[in-house]
Amino acid sequence: MNRAVKIGLAGTCTALLALGGIGTYNIVHGLTADPAGYGTPKAARSFDPATMSSTPPSDAEAVGLARAFLDSWSRQHLEGAASDTDQPDSASQALREYTHGLHLKKLSFDHILSEGPSTVTRGATKVTFDVTARVAGGTWSYSSAVAVLKSTDGLLAVRWNNSVLYPGLGDGQSLTAGRLPAGANAVKVVANDGKTDLSAFASLQDITTTIRQNARPTGGSTGTGVAVVDGGGAGVETLKVFTEGRAPVIRTTIDAHLQAVAENAVKDSHLQGMPAGTVALDWRNGRILAIAHTGADGDIAINGIKSPGSTIKIITSAALFDRAGLTASSPAPCTDSLMANSQMFHNDPGVRANPGSSLAQAFTVSCNTSFIKDGFHHLVHDGDASALHDEAVNVFGMGNWSIGGGVATTDPSIPPDVQGGDQAAQFIGQGKVTATPLFMASVAATVRNVGFEQPVILPGQHQDTAPRPISARTAGYLQSMMRSVATSGTAAPRLGGLAGVGAKTGTAEEGDHTNGWLTAYNSRVSVAALVEGGSSGVDSAGYVVRRLLTSS
Repeated sequence: MNRAVKIGLAGTCTALLALGGIGTYNIVHGLTADPAGYGTPKAARSFDPATMSSTPPSDAEAVGLARAFLDSWSRQHLEGAASDTDQPDSASQALREYTHGLHLKKLSFDHILSEGPSTVTRGATKVTFDVTARVAGGTWSYSSAVAVLKSTDGLLAVRWNNSVLYPGLGDGQSLTAGRLPAGANAVKVVANDGKTDLSAFASLQDITTTIRQNARPTGGSTGTGVAVVDGGGAGVETLKVFTEGRAPVIRTTIDAHLQAVAENAVKDSHLQGMPAGTVALDWRNGRILAIAHTGADGDIAINGIKSPGSTIKIITSAALFDRAGLTASSPAPCTDSLMANSQMFHNDPGVRANPGSSLAQAFTVSCNTSFIKDGFHHLVHDGDASALHDEAVNVFGMGNWSIGGGVATTDPSIPPDVQGGDQAAQFIGQGKVTATPLFMASVAATVRNVGFEQPVILPGQHQDTAPRPISARTAGYLQSMMRSVATSGTAAPRLGGLAGVGAKTGTAEEGDHTNGWLTAYNSRVSVAALVEGGSSGVDSAGYVVRRLLTSS
């Protein structure tokens, strides 16, 4: 039965109503109450929204009905309270859910005041009030409001919606108290220190979201309080905290300090806003310490698949040592140009011809013709040019890596079946050869570690192994050659003077521009960087790599 009240009571009732207040309104209800004691008027009938008056109820009328509604609610006369609304069935169910969800022990209302005509509900008067609820875990206070309607025949009703229970509470949502539900405390993806939230780093925001969705969190404790939940019981919003919980975490391998350095390094002023990406690894175990990038085309640090230029000469040299039996002092004549499979190849500007060059000397100055001549002569047999591919897979672990947490990376590629000029171009990182900074950082790490450790971003992630470990002989040659690049070769302008550093630069042609590469290691980390549009590796990626090496 609807408790909406018909206006027009005479005599004493009218005088008492004019006094206002919850006591007065209860007296009026008492004069016409039913035997059940809930104060329901005998003459009440359902409020018909179609007969709603365009004139809002007076302040006294609105406050009077609001007080009666709240009084019934506070005494847990829920059917009686619901009958004061324009939707008794919906209100009754929602009021019960409020009581049960909060484990309500006591409810009181104060400061019940009219705010005049509602600006949200036409033809209604707004009444505000404060709520104090003793619920599971503590006491919760908040402010709320109702809109009071009036029909053309004088009936009053509270306009019902879920926001009567709590402001902004939506359809299908409810309130709960006690242990905060899942989702009320978000899982944090953190650095290897166990506390730095990785979502604070611009380059890691997408990675953080992916890991949060796919990896299993650990630790954490549930707090207590009041929360909004959806129809499935999942937390939507925490409204009140009684005891603080601790969010569960997913710990990664990221080093917070080095990540901060990387974020700044890819924005180095020398790059003049060119897109850049960099990756730093702990070369001892393959753990990813930093990933940073700029540009509008996604994460080029782990997905920027480009020709790596002369940085691939690390793998070419390894193949010459392992498969052709060459040494660092083997002849590798450096000529200004060279024809291979009907394609003419040239050196980068500044590389002087040296007919008596050794392989180590050619590596230090990055002579293209030396590596094409030796590679084409020693590693291509009867049209089979798969030796470089095999070396990359078997020794340097090239393949389909899973770094953990569902984070997608783009696989490098050195096709085993290249033809024509690409058979020569592959040895200098051109043609169909592609790589990412992630892969090239791993190549440098394999040299320094004397063994491949697959990069991972989660500590417990499975790491693929290389079919064959790099030999101590080959690693020794490469370490010596990469050290020369850093001290007196193409990387010296940026890395010269840094202790224990080995490096290899690269400049790769792409359409009408070049991309700059550099990969290097020191006593702790291996780093690779790519700068799209860089005129040379040392004068673009070199700035990025130096900042990481000097901060590790």
